[in-house]
Amino acid sequence: MSCGDPHETECSEVLDHLYEFLDREMPDSDCTKFEAHFGECNPCLEKYGLEQAVKKLVKRCCGSDDVPQDLRSKVMGRIELIRSGQAVPDHDVTAGPTAAAEPTATAGPAGPAAG
Repeated sequence: MSCGDPHETECSEVLDHLYEFLDREMPDSDCTKFEAHFGECNPCLEKYGLEQAVKKLVKRCCGSDDVPQDLRSKVMGRIELIRSGQAVPDHDVTAGPTAAAEPTATAGPAGPAAG
């Protein structure tokens, strides 16, 4: 998404790092650049507002639960796959084999039954 106007910080950079901004996981200098961008770019400001509202809602509903770091990493990995346009698998590719994915055992060798 881009508003089509030139900015010091490109819309794509802002949107690619929006969650880092929301979580204050970036240097203050980058936060200042993003704040300036939001001041001049309404589409990015709207996206920021929406994501901020979702984050507040999740915190309100699940605020007392700590999110395991491995879960956060998996979610962020899937977000990056989606952003890059790659196909996202229906199952968790970072987990080991599951019982549902393992082949089932056969009762015996295939072939005609003895009779």
